Amino acid sequence: MAAIRWMLVPLAALLLAFALGCGDDDGGSAATDAEIGAFPMPGTPTASPNTQISLRGAPGAELGVIKVTGSKTGEHSGQLRDHSDGKGASYVLDEPLRGGERVTVETDLKIPGAKNGDYSFRTVARPKSGLQSGAPPDPKLLQALVGQKGKPPKGVAITYHSRPDLRPPKIQVTQKAKRGTAPGYVLIAPKKVFGGKPRKGLQAGPMIIDDSGEPVWFAQNEAGNVTDFRVQSYAGEPVLTWWQGRTVLGTGEGVVKIVSPSFEERKTVEGGNGYRLDFHETTITPDGTLLGLVYNPVAWDLSSVGGSKRARVVDAVVQEIDIETGLVMFEWHSLGTIALDEGVGEVPKGREALYDYVHPNSVALTPDDDIIVSGREVWAAYELDRHTGRLLSRIGGKKSDYKLSKAAVWAWQHDVQAFPDGTLRMFDNESAPEVRSQSRGLVLDVDTERKTVRVKQVLHHRPDPILAGTQGNLQALPNGNSFVGWGSQGYFTEFSEAGEILWDARIERGEDTYRAYRFPFKGTPTTKPAVALKGRDVFASYNGATELRSWDVLAGDSADDLEKVASGRRTGFETRIRLDKAPRYVAVEAKDGSGKVIGTSEPVRAGS
Repeated sequence: MAAIRWMLVPLAALLLAFALGCGDDDGGSAATDAEIGAFPMPGTPTASPNTQISLRGAPGAELGVIKVTGSKTGEHSGQLRDHSDGKGASYVLDEPLRGGERVTVETDLKIPGAKNGDYSFRTVARPKSGLQSGAPPDPKLLQALVGQKGKPPKGVAITYHSRPDLRPPKIQVTQKAKRGTAPGYVLIAPKKVFGGKPRKGLQAGPMIIDDSGEPVWFAQNEAGNVTDFRVQSYAGEPVLTWWQGRTVLGTGEGVVKIVSPSFEERKTVEGGNGYRLDFHETTITPDGTLLGLVYNPVAWDLSSVGGSKRARVVDAVVQEIDIETGLVMFEWHSLGTIALDEGVGEVPKGREALYDYVHPNSVALTPDDDIIVSGREVWAAYELDRHTGRLLSRIGGKKSDYKLSKAAVWAWQHDVQAFPDGTLRMFDNESAPEVRSQSRGLVLDVDTERKTVRVKQVLHHRPDPILAGTQGNLQALPNGNSFVGWGSQGYFTEFSEAGEILWDARIERGEDTYRAYRFPFKGTPTTKPAVALKGRDVFASYNGATELRSWDVLAGDSADDLEKVASGRRTGFETRIRLDKAPRYVAVEAKDGSGKVIGTSEPVRAGS
């Protein structure tokens, strides 16, 4: 009997352990001892009613039981979904929360800002008026934001015989490429000048050009505006990325597109927690995540800064999104962290006024793997702990943790980036309203021990000074050069390491580009070349074929019986080759530098 009792005791213990382990479906085994970052952060006053509870620092299986209760909606069931890197998970609620309720999250985790693993945050409903300003834009304000004097240049779009469906803007090269220019193509996203009227017949969209200003690839975008077009790396391969969507007076609501070098869509990344991504940022991190921004309007009392009690404020939201799963891995809100009086702009008056007091316009990783956010309307950059969302430091602005030299003080800046050599780079607009007489690319030395910031290099446009009221960026190139996009002025310039202008160009006819970049890129379209026949003239193009160097013309009396009759080198986006006599049918072969055929067009008939 004793032996039997000895066997029953461990069996009971095993059954009890099994029961405790199986517990609830929305939980898991005992919680980890690791420190866990939680988003929305404890105390957040403006979370989305559609939020998930994102937990970072351990796999989902080690997070234990998660209990979520809304003060109005009660307890919420959900599913714990793992992030693709295995370092966290999101508790996705089966039903949304309600705006204006206090939400309690109960866990057994070590969460900064929580008490015994439990914490709370508040949700907020989006006003029906959304991002609309509540009043028509002031024409004088729009002019100041654009920073242009006089009317933009007039003209018509470029047209092509072989691609009549494409009408990109002309690019004027004002400084031909000099020795030392970095390799690669220039990537821009032409669009109408902010606040201006669209040009008749002129298209907008992502565009790759060469140093002569000739398009290499252009795609008309029919789904709203396009911004921040560039080359990035995703899943170990180069990709093209851009934002597209709806723009509303300096803000946007849309998605990020990830496209292969053959110009086929790989991913569409949407904002998480019910938000739509803003156009100001599309950075893909080495971890396969997207850093994005959200402009979230909320009802807010502005009486503390001289506004109405019944006004609206744009809550600046930073998100890190797991591209593979679409889950949110990080989310930070300006309200609750950045005070309203840190904004330098005028506080709008009246009910339903919209106060965009931070206006975030870039977010990037720092060398320490934290996050740095640029706020245009606060003249500051904020360093955030990537694990917890905690504010680490302010650089610039009214409450700076660093002392800036007089020359280092910036105004209305864009595109703040931190580098391993201790420098901070940005595009310093200095306009809208005007502070300095011209915009500048700005490289700063940041001393983290002495908490000082001094100017290392200033890049000005020469000989014509540029003052850009909106947009702009400063790209550090691998060879030490810098590439500056001059925002609303429509210029883009490459500087040598010593500050000499090596190449300069601009978009004509009243368009601009939010940012401009230079990147090496190899385009391999899966489409066929295009051809048109006008009498004896053959017009050939191959949109996106970066390896194209020459053309062979095939002609004959039948579409099935064509022979080579001429050849010619590529002279631009569209190449014109004149034949000795007009054929009945013609086709073209596109060849690379080694003479290999990389694409053959369909034959076309004379007069078609």
